[in-house]
Amino acid sequence: MESVKIENMRLSDLQTGAEGIIVKILGHGAFRNRITEMGFVKGKKVRVIKNAPLRDPVEYEIMDYKVSLRRSEAKLIEVILPEDDTTQDNLVPFEGTIDENTQKLTKGIKGVNINVALVGNPNSGKTTLFNYASGSHERVGNYGGVTIDSKEAHFEIDDYRINIVDLPGTYSLTEYTPEEMYVRKHITDNTPDVIVNVIDASNLERNLFLTTQLIDMNIKVVIALNMFDELEQKNVQFDFETLGKMMGIPIIPTVSSKGTGIDNLFRKVVDVYLDKDPTVRHIHINYGENIENAIRSIQKELKKNLELSDQYSTRYLSIKLIEGEKTTRELVTQYANHEAILSIAKKEVEKLEKEFGEKSETVISDAKYGFIAGALGETYIQNEVDRRKRSTELDNIITHKIFGFPIFLFFMWVMFQATFSLGSIPMEWIDAGVNFLGDYLYGVLPVGPLRDLICHGIIGGVGGVIIFLPNILILFFFISLMEDTGYMARASFIMDRIMHKIGLHGKSFIPLLMGFGCNVPAVMATRTLENRKDRLLTMIITPFMSCSARLPVYVLLISAFFPKHQGLVLFSIYGLGILCAVIVALIMKKTVFAKEDVPFVMELPPYRVPTLRSTSIHMWHKAVQYIKKMGTVILVASIVIWALGYYPREHQFSMNYDGAIETIKNDNNLPQDVKDERVTQLETKKMAEHQENSYIGKMGHFIEPVISPLGFDWRIGVSIITGLAAKEIVVSTMGVLYQVDLNGKDSESTLKDKILAQEYTSGSKTGQLVFSPLIALTLMVFVLIYFPCVAVIAAIKKEGNWKWAVFTMVYTTVLAWVLAFVTYTVGGIFI
Repeated sequence: MESVKIENMRLSDLQTGAEGIIVKILGHGAFRNRITEMGFVKGKKVRVIKNAPLRDPVEYEIMDYKVSLRRSEAKLIEVILPEDDTTQDNLVPFEGTIDENTQKLTKGIKGVNINVALVGNPNSGKTTLFNYASGSHERVGNYGGVTIDSKEAHFEIDDYRINIVDLPGTYSLTEYTPEEMYVRKHITDNTPDVIVNVIDASNLERNLFLTTQLIDMNIKVVIALNMFDELEQKNVQFDFETLGKMMGIPIIPTVSSKGTGIDNLFRKVVDVYLDKDPTVRHIHINYGENIENAIRSIQKELKKNLELSDQYSTRYLSIKLIEGEKTTRELVTQYANHEAILSIAKKEVEKLEKEFGEKSETVISDAKYGFIAGALGETYIQNEVDRRKRSTELDNIITHKIFGFPIFLFFMWVMFQATFSLGSIPMEWIDAGVNFLGDYLYGVLPVGPLRDLICHGIIGGVGGVIIFLPNILILFFFISLMEDTGYMARASFIMDRIMHKIGLHGKSFIPLLMGFGCNVPAVMATRTLENRKDRLLTMIITPFMSCSARLPVYVLLISAFFPKHQGLVLFSIYGLGILCAVIVALIMKKTVFAKEDVPFVMELPPYRVPTLRSTSIHMWHKAVQYIKKMGTVILVASIVIWALGYYPREHQFSMNYDGAIETIKNDNNLPQDVKDERVTQLETKKMAEHQENSYIGKMGHFIEPVISPLGFDWRIGVSIITGLAAKEIVVSTMGVLYQVDLNGKDSESTLKDKILAQEYTSGSKTGQLVFSPLIALTLMVFVLIYFPCVAVIAAIKKEGNWKWAVFTMVYTTVLAWVLAFVTYTVGGIFI
């Protein structure tokens, strides 16, 4: 049979006269029973006869008889359009009595889409599994909150298209955190065909709590028993097949970091989708007589509303109402008999809390963990050796109350020092290649605007930025190591007391530390914080974390003016950003974000040896991002900046430079070296004067009154403005604007050499050097703090609102000017 390669659709979408083949029945309870009894089962062909005058209900023909369905009911039936009439070929011929398992085997249709959602605890390996299965390159890390949004991909297996979604890590499906609500909403709204529940095999009891909630939702689940190799190394006895039969869920061992078991997992997903796996059965976790009586009482009232019970599992809703969940109460209020439902739920909750002497949500949680303990007690025998002994011994050192913080600072210093020391050699290679290309093109291209654009605009701008690629890769290498080994979570633990003092949660430290890589995912990672005020406060101080886009500016200026203390100066700049974040957070805590403390609860995952594959994927992904940015944003910006500096070509010079140059060349009384030196000086002055009278020069002089108190010239001002789009453009702008030496005849000199030799060509500072160590330091302070790039502002607007986005733009720029002014003024006194 040929595969049907057509997107799935709903029965309600079919037009009059159209036919469809049923592939899935959504909905719950009475609706499913009623609809299947009427013949609406997988593989059956259904045809639309006609619509009622008001388009509801709709008359259908199935199995040679006619039936009417409301559109809301037809919407819960998924169909595909038939390519031919051979779809019945998959059905097993009737040979007498059909038991439940035989009936399951009769429902397969090849070629359809299978929608799969990955659900699991943070740090269970979901994203690693997602990457391996789909060939994607999403970021993974050994701490919670790496996946901060859903990621989608697809692949094919055995003629089936698997549409896979990687959902954020969550410990449960309650309403405690945004990611928990996000995951639950995805499951209820999108109704995946199969849920792959990724479980950390080294922490079964906690991970299975989420599994019990999926069981309550009455959906198809396959468990990926991930990191199974770690379980085997502990020499424990675990009968996972028996556990799977007890829960009605097939369990497949996997090691996602190595790709072990991934194919078996998704073949099992196909079997479960086709109802071919005998393990799959819907069970009700027995929560005890008192709780079960309460569930039945609420269920009875819920089932009176068919519209509600058709769409949701009434048992799941009953449990959520017993837990007192606000979101579920709000959902129920949309239906006619909500007052009766909520009244019964309230009475049952009061009864349970009186009987158990606990809050109702605690009663349910205790019952779930009781079920988990009982199930594991029959299938899992723990080794007597403490399975986390090594992690504990290492934690005693790394998270020590005295040594923990110095160890963290040492790791940070090593990272920044290595960024320079290890990155210097490949930087020199890339720089030599850029210079060679510039020299070659300058020699072969004809004189004119095209040569100037390519050699000065494109190579000067893009080439000035690409040499810093090794530094950025090294920085991300170290960040990746901290994430993958589990140290990132320890850093959060170490910093909690300090974070608490400034009004932040210890978990805020992870988004802030992620900001060293890129502020955009760092802002998005604030979703992992339960308290909205924590999220907003973390969000608006995240731009103080020096992202990798700022690194080229620091490397350029530090290597030029602080060659003997490169790592220390870079460490100090990053430290200043952290200090600014602390001070701003303290001020905000006392004013805008005064709030109650939120308890610090964060998992410390076991230490793991990072895989070369994971680290390489991380570095490669960042390299591709950086190169793409150079080929788009930075390239366009370099061309625009060159054009603004190149035009207009005609304007009045202060003297006849061409005539003066010709006179010197024709003066036979001067030695050749003197002629060359004087000609160079005149050509340099001519180009400098041309730049000052160009469009970009006029822009720079317009903002000069604002930046001159900081010691900046107009070129630095223009570089700062262009850096609003992306901070790397600050360097590419300098690469274009400081091309003032003989139209490229001295192109072997690097941008570092050019800024060291740059002089003022007009005004009261004529002849003085534009840059000095103090100016370089002031510029780094300004770039560190001022206006985050446009992408960060967009992320803040998305996660917060426009008010906070505008506030961040304004206050960071004002603060940058003030601190740069203080740096320049105070530094001028002592230097």
